[in-house]
Amino acid sequence: MIRIGLIAAATYRPSYRGTDPPRTPGSFHGTAFASTYNGYDEIKSKRWDWTFAAAGRRIDGARVVKVWDPDRAWAERLAEVCDISQVCDTPEECSDDVDAVIIVDDGSGEQSTYAVHPLRKGIPTFCDKPLAMTARRANEIVRLVRETGTPFMSASSLRFVPDIVSLRNEIKDIGDVHLATAACGNELVYYGIHALSMYYGVLGGGAVSCLNAGQPDRNIVRVRFADGRDLVLVVAEADYMQAGYQLCLYGTRDRRTVSPDLTDLYCYLQERFIHMVRTGEEPVPVEEEAELIAVLEAGKRSLAEGREITIAELVE
Repeated sequence: MIRIGLIAAATYRPSYRGTDPPRTPGSFHGTAFASTYNGYDEIKSKRWDWTFAAAGRRIDGARVVKVWDPDRAWAERLAEVCDISQVCDTPEECSDDVDAVIIVDDGSGEQSTYAVHPLRKGIPTFCDKPLAMTARRANEIVRLVRETGTPFMSASSLRFVPDIVSLRNEIKDIGDVHLATAACGNELVYYGIHALSMYYGVLGGGAVSCLNAGQPDRNIVRVRFADGRDLVLVVAEADYMQAGYQLCLYGTRDRRTVSPDLTDLYCYLQERFIHMVRTGEEPVPVEEEAELIAVLEAGKRSLAEGREITIAELVE
């Protein structure tokens, strides 16, 4: 049985926009991860007015045994609902004496700070998306991962849903792909990583520059790759675009458009993590995940500065 410490899992505070909103009870990702491993008590889960995303599937052979959150009261409630044996006082305590650590997207965009302790202790670690909000910070984590040699994973769940995995296997049927579009709603870095991850999951990386031809809160980012391929990344806030995910590939023989089925998406993501814990095989090179962050940051800078931004500018 793989024993897991679950960090920042019981409340959510969307401070990634640079504002100071209140912390809200419950966590979409945190409760989904906890119930994916441990199941949950449905009656207890309805006692409180909180965000609780019950997993539809379970992963066997692994269990959350520790949980930590800045709000201990809600961590205790999550522990009660999902039968987590220990509520910790610090994230470091939650990382000790376990076989793996899962760090949840807590709304800050800075959850990678919690990865430093387990990485230095050699504990396999999953850090929820986004790895960071800037390329500089993402590459600091890359260096720490490689220096310590600790198994590490950070990825969007969209990368591993069956529709995207199947599309990767169909590439040969549609010919050479020179153009693609990927779209989703909300903020460019924090949520645009989902749309961009679908593309990377199918066609891989190698981005060299970004040019944002959109407007504030309405991003139209042309991402150019080293092989000459172009991706148009469309990401807009709720006032301008309904949330949802779509990837379109335009090949020399055919085209494919996918709006992926998101059923059990967190289970597919966590299955990849557990496979890494057991085998040491890295599902996504952390360097590629850092490249995703650099592309999204370049898209933001391009709109702000009114020019094409090269990825090299952000990673030197």
